[in-house]
Amino acid sequence: MIKKDEPLPAAPEPTAALQPPAPVAAATGRPVPASSPKRSDDELFDMGGLEGLTMADLLGPDSGRQGRGQATPKATAATAGSATPAAATPVVARSVDDFDFDADAFLAALDEQDFVGTTGEVVTGVVIALESDGVYVDIGGKAPGFMPKKECGLGAITNLKERFPKGLQVEVLVTREQNADGMVTISARALALRQSWERVRAMEKDGKVVQVKVTGFNRGGVTCDLEGLRGFIPRSQLQEGENHEALVGKTLGVTFLEVNAETLKLVLSEKKAATAAKFAELEVGQLVEGQIVAVKPYGFFVDLGGISGLLHQSSITGGQLRDIREVFTQGDRVKALITDMDPGRGRIALNTALLEGQAGELLIDKEKVMAEATDRANRARSVLRQQEQAAG
Repeated sequence: MIKKDEPLPAAPEPTAALQPPAPVAAATGRPVPASSPKRSDDELFDMGGLEGLTMADLLGPDSGRQGRGQATPKATAATAGSATPAAATPVVARSVDDFDFDADAFLAALDEQDFVGTTGEVVTGVVIALESDGVYVDIGGKAPGFMPKKECGLGAITNLKERFPKGLQVEVLVTREQNADGMVTISARALALRQSWERVRAMEKDGKVVQVKVTGFNRGGVTCDLEGLRGFIPRSQLQEGENHEALVGKTLGVTFLEVNAETLKLVLSEKKAATAAKFAELEVGQLVEGQIVAVKPYGFFVDLGGISGLLHQSSITGGQLRDIREVFTQGDRVKALITDMDPGRGRIALNTALLEGQAGELLIDKEKVMAEATDRANRARSVLRQQEQAAG
């Protein structure tokens, strides 16, 4: 207990770790410490001192950071009173540039992993090794391409070593892209098939007649080989469709009905080829002879040896006709001029009126006109050329 006349003990000096005591009421008789000067809001929230600092500057060195949830130890009076402050750990400034990836190094890394061989791509390589189940070909990738034995070409290959000696340069088609080891699957057979379809499409476009060998038959027709592709000729498109089994081993001239690489359909026709071959022998202005095989209200169909021509009623004679049978009838032999041709549609236009010396002569003396048809055709061709020049 403090006696009345004793002086009060001096208040302890505040340390760095302890806050100054709160003011005491004057009634106690104790001295009240002076209050700190009041700071404004602008001073409390001034961010100017943070300009130019990086996140590393704000966090400080790793060794000086405290883990989450760890309290900062409180300073004791002894340490607070120490005259020499603890030595500060130097802060190493770091910037975002320290983490930038070099562009040249990135592109070099991409080059190292460059994929060689996209599905459907044609590549050239060199045979480097052979196995019993296939061939390894260097195509410039980080791993060689592998060509299975069944993909080494069209037809059966019995001796891979003889067909693909080491060092042989080959052109192949990529059929499967790189696996995890960087190897692609390649095929000489697939490339050969692609090239075969391209050649066949070109033949079809040119309207060519091609020769094929019959390799087999079924109920619907016969099969054949064309440029390494399997073709089919329906019985309805054969000249001897009733006995198509006997055609195996024979060579036929055919042309194209359908060429579709996507559905692998190659349909051919011997009859259409015969028509195409016949058209190749004909030309406008030529005198032909045939037999009337059909009579229609609009004219006659004339068999010209495998193909038909139409003698329209307007081209029979220059005279007046009450009935087309006044001049010709079914079964008659007729000589006529070709005035128009459409090979694509298989149409031939015929004309006998141009053989008349005067309009309607066929109604009076048909035999004479037919007997002199060759000489009259020469004069008629001159007339046709004059008409073409006038029209041009």
